[in-house]
Order: sequence, then C-alpha cells, then structure tokens
Amino acid sequence: MDHGPLTGRVAGAPISWGVCEAPGWGVELPPSEVLAQMAALGLAATELGPTGYLGPDAASVRRTLATHGLGLVGGFVPVTLHLAAEVDLAPTVAAMRTLAEAGAEVAVLAADGGPTGYDRKVSLDDAEWAHLLHNLDRVRAEAAALGLRACLHPHVGTAIESRDAVIRLLRDSDVGICLDTGHLAIGGMDPTELVASAAERITHVHLKDVRLGTAKAVAEGSVSFLDGVRTGLFAPLGQGDLDIGGVVAGLERAGFTGWYVLEQDAALSGPLGEREEGPEADVRRSMEFLWGTVVPALDGADHGGPDGA
Repeated sequence: MDHGPLTGRVAGAPISWGVCEAPGWGVELPPSEVLAQMAALGLAATELGPTGYLGPDAASVRRTLATHGLGLVGGFVPVTLHLAAEVDLAPTVAAMRTLAEAGAEVAVLAADGGPTGYDRKVSLDDAEWAHLLHNLDRVRAEAAALGLRACLHPHVGTAIESRDAVIRLLRDSDVGICLDTGHLAIGGMDPTELVASAAERITHVHLKDVRLGTAKAVAEGSVSFLDGVRTGLFAPLGQGDLDIGGVVAGLERAGFTGWYVLEQDAALSGPLGEREEGPEADVRRSMEFLWGTVVPALDGADHGGPDGA
C-alpha cells in the first residue's frame, strides 16, 4: 500500500507487545503471535527484541522473520561505557554480530547505567564522560566493521537521559542519534527541539506518544518506569501530549531517510481475556494516526528511504 514518503519505512518492535529484556517486566507473548500481528498490520520490518527472543542464532532469526515476510531493522544494545577507560566490549560485539548476520541495518546503543535497572539517575563526572566518549568510538568502529550503523539512544535510567546530557553528547561526539520521542520527553527535552537543532544527527527514530503527567512522575521518581508503563505512560500516536506530526514533518523536510519504528512500550500483567483488547489494537491506532493524519500533512517533497512493502 502506498503511504507516500513513509512507504516501506515503518517498522514494529516486540516491546509494543510487552516483550522486554528487563527482569519482571510481565507476560511475554510468543514470537509467532507477535510477528503474525505485525505482518497483518502491514509493518515492513521489526527490531530484534530481547536476546534469543526471535531465535538462538542469526540463522534462526532469519528463518523466523522470513516465515512472516518481515525484515530486520536493528536491535537495542545496552552497553556500559563510562565505568572504565577500556571497558570489555566482547558481549557487545557478539550481540552486534548476531544483528549483522541476521540482516539488521542499525545497532541502537544505550549508555547503560549499570545493573540497577531504569529507575536510577546516572550523572557522570568529566572523567566518566571521557570514558564514555572513548568507548563509544570503540563500539562504533566495531559496528562499522560489521556493516552496521551505530546510533546512541537517549534512554531513561541511562547515562544519556537528560536534556543536558543529550546536548553535551551532541557537542562532544559526532555519533548518530536514535530519536526516541518518549524517552527524550521524559528526560526533559521536547523531541521537536532535537529535530530543529540537530536533524542531521538523527539516524533512527522510535515513535511513541507520551502522557506528560505520568512522564513527570517518572522523571521525579515518584513512579517507577515500569509502573509508569503499566499505568499508561505511553499512548498510541495522537493520543498523548507530543507533537508527533511535527517530529515527522521536520525530519522529512530535513531529508531524513531512515526508519520510523512504532515502539509504544507495553507491559502485560497476565493473559488477555477473550474480549480484552491486546497490544495489537494500540499499534493499529498508531498506524491509523500515522497514515490518516501525519502522512497527509506532509508537504509532498521528494523523500527517499529503504525499499519495502
């Protein structure tokens, strides 16, 4: 189906179906169900999800995706970068090698804050910033050698979360950025500000809408990130408080040619009842907003992007 300049550039993510690497996150739906629903919705591709979710190795991941006619965009790769001058990158390189061999294009890096989860604020001193920047360059070189584009994902509970941290990263590194509309907003940065000031640095996009009242509670620490997710922190596109249309329009005007990943973090507390709407319904609502409201508002300029369905 023709969706203008976004045709073949919109992907899904298992976390929109409640599948997450974080311990205790919730019920995990089987890949066959999640991927079948992605394909039925008309998504062109998916991100990988937790290690092993789509298969124990790259060949298995390829077979699983091929069964559903989906491609692989990339995957989330958390790596602790700030704790030493030369951190051990072996696990990170192994994860990226699996991505590359499974056909991915992008390694979505997060500057992991450590083993305490996403509910601790991470503040770096100058020495730790120096470690982070050096190790980030090392990871990027490894990714490039594998044929992957590496980008850094500002994310709640990591070393790059706040607006100040994002601005410093943009100043001190030339790494590409994964613009996650939701995590930027929780960290105190309007995603349209990043598009307006540094669109050329954005290489990958996670689209999610946010209810800013809940985001404020998460940012202040009065509500945990997981409890925020469970109580509606992230909304289907167009049903939260962010200017999703403005983000997409600004990126397209700036010549962005990468992927938009629909990534509305969800957490399932138990099996769905027969008449209960599941995550697929929220993803459908996001797609209806994207196709029905955002795409028609684009200015029709010539935009490129990956080929796809």
